[in-house]
Amino acid sequence: MPPLVARLVLVALAVAGLAAPSRAETPQPAFRHGVSLLGEPKYPPGFKRFDYVNPEAPKGGVLRLAEDGTYDSFNFIIPRGTPAVGLGQIYDTLMTSAYDEVASEYGLIAEGVSYPADFSSVTYRLRPEARWHDGTPITPDDVVWSFQVLTANNPSQRFYYSHVAKAEATGAREVTFTFDQAGNRELPQIVGQLMILPKHWWTGTGPDGKPRDITQGTLEAPLGSGAYKIKSFSPGRSIVYERVPDYWGKDLPVNVGKDNFGEIRYEYFRDDTVMLEAFKADQYDFRVESSAKNWATAYDFPARTEGKVVLEMFENHASGVMQAFVPNLRREKFQDPRVRRAMNYAFDFESMNHTLFFDQYKRINSYFFGTELAASGLPEGRELEILNEVKGAVPPEVFTTPYTNPENGSDEARRGNLREAVRLLKEAGWTVQNRVLTNAKGEPFTLEMLLASPAMERVAVFYKPALERLGMKVTIRLVDPSQYTNRLRARDFDMIVTGWGQSLSPGNEQRDFWGAEAADREGSRNYAGIKDKAVDSLIDKVIYARDRQDLVAATHALDRVLLWNEYVIPAWTLNYTRTARWDRFSHPDPLPRYNFAFPDIWWYDAAKAARLGGGQ
Repeated sequence: MPPLVARLVLVALAVAGLAAPSRAETPQPAFRHGVSLLGEPKYPPGFKRFDYVNPEAPKGGVLRLAEDGTYDSFNFIIPRGTPAVGLGQIYDTLMTSAYDEVASEYGLIAEGVSYPADFSSVTYRLRPEARWHDGTPITPDDVVWSFQVLTANNPSQRFYYSHVAKAEATGAREVTFTFDQAGNRELPQIVGQLMILPKHWWTGTGPDGKPRDITQGTLEAPLGSGAYKIKSFSPGRSIVYERVPDYWGKDLPVNVGKDNFGEIRYEYFRDDTVMLEAFKADQYDFRVESSAKNWATAYDFPARTEGKVVLEMFENHASGVMQAFVPNLRREKFQDPRVRRAMNYAFDFESMNHTLFFDQYKRINSYFFGTELAASGLPEGRELEILNEVKGAVPPEVFTTPYTNPENGSDEARRGNLREAVRLLKEAGWTVQNRVLTNAKGEPFTLEMLLASPAMERVAVFYKPALERLGMKVTIRLVDPSQYTNRLRARDFDMIVTGWGQSLSPGNEQRDFWGAEAADREGSRNYAGIKDKAVDSLIDKVIYARDRQDLVAATHALDRVLLWNEYVIPAWTLNYTRTARWDRFSHPDPLPRYNFAFPDIWWYDAAKAARLGGGQ
């Protein structure tokens, strides 16, 4: 998942052979080198490197990337403003993941991790060699302070880590996080994904003589500890990171064969069309293509014909997704599930896929689409047991009918589905008067689709006529990214188009996606405003699952209930990442199963680059 303090996953641990500290009077669990939710970690204590890297990968060369929009800060802690892309490259975390395992982590800043059998706390032992770029050691005080400022200044992270009751230094190189509950198997692990900040730098004085302030944005290049540091930047337009040659962690097993580029440059563009043309003109090197139309039609240019540009699709084995049209349930007109189901009947995905997307996509029918966690058929076994506990509080179809989306694609199907949509709207109290869908109070049904991407505008335009045939007054509002973000935070929208990525080991983040506590919290990803006690109960079943089998059953149950509540109008997806690149790079073969790991384990290939010429 990709975010700043990404939720990776937890945790049956492998013995690392590290000596346990002497503490208090109660024997403490042994420190371990790695953790995994799915049994033992693949890599044993003392492993030399991950299998999928090239330990002889050359270092150097320049990688040029592009971003849309702009940035105004190097402070990712606060929710205000837009942080620059790539800041994660300058900081290390306590633990780091392996790309060939679903749910494992190994020590980075921490050389060992320990927690009791009831998961009520976790202790990390820091590596003595861990250093900031100014040579100052990374200390438990840095870890505790980083946690405190993150949760104090970022509402989303405060909610995410709400079960951490206390963080404290418990030794010269040890830091312990105590939880307010036992049995939550994820909590010890997600703390390990905390990005650690230098307390002495942020609480010090800047070049202007003024004290730095972690609660404010800044364009002073911050001190880091990672493989890269900021070399130069043009505010809002570009930023260049350079590899740190004496990086303290460069020889750690988890870093061998990684971080191979000498420089990574990001250029910002305000328009995706201009960005695409810049790529074709060899102004940057690598592009993820999100547009089916572009993928089908925009890459027919000489460099691609001559083999200088490579188009490649990488299959996604590691995650699921729900992308959808999301109505705002905080508004009365969307609160009846029959209204939302009617809008699904009006959505002609099949024609849209053919007309706009060149038949590249599949319709989503699960909140965990593309994974074993997606519900199918009828509930049985452990899943049925879990659902029976909330039977009176969930739609009855959960037990009787597999969820499906309406199918369109033909005139007959469209007419039939619109008739069913009209019937559902009438049951919900909405009737057409003078061609306008109106409720019993005489209020018209108005719908504003709020968009931030021009690419989604043509999708909205395609959807709009079917909704208007139902009598809805539909407007499409395309705004700039800053305004979109502000309106999203304020929940000032009728409908948006967005998505949620899902790992193969879901857990605490589900509360942020669908939990009642997150519905009215600024910055949460519960965009729809879901408040449902049964959903909250099923989220807890996922979080407190005893083993993998129980986790899968609980996730199936949650998926099924979310679907039958019709909270969203499911959209579409492609289980691949489409990429285009100028052919001046190489990568290990084979790549790890769960991530094509660009640019982490790729490298600049001087021989290929020489054949291309230019570009650097």
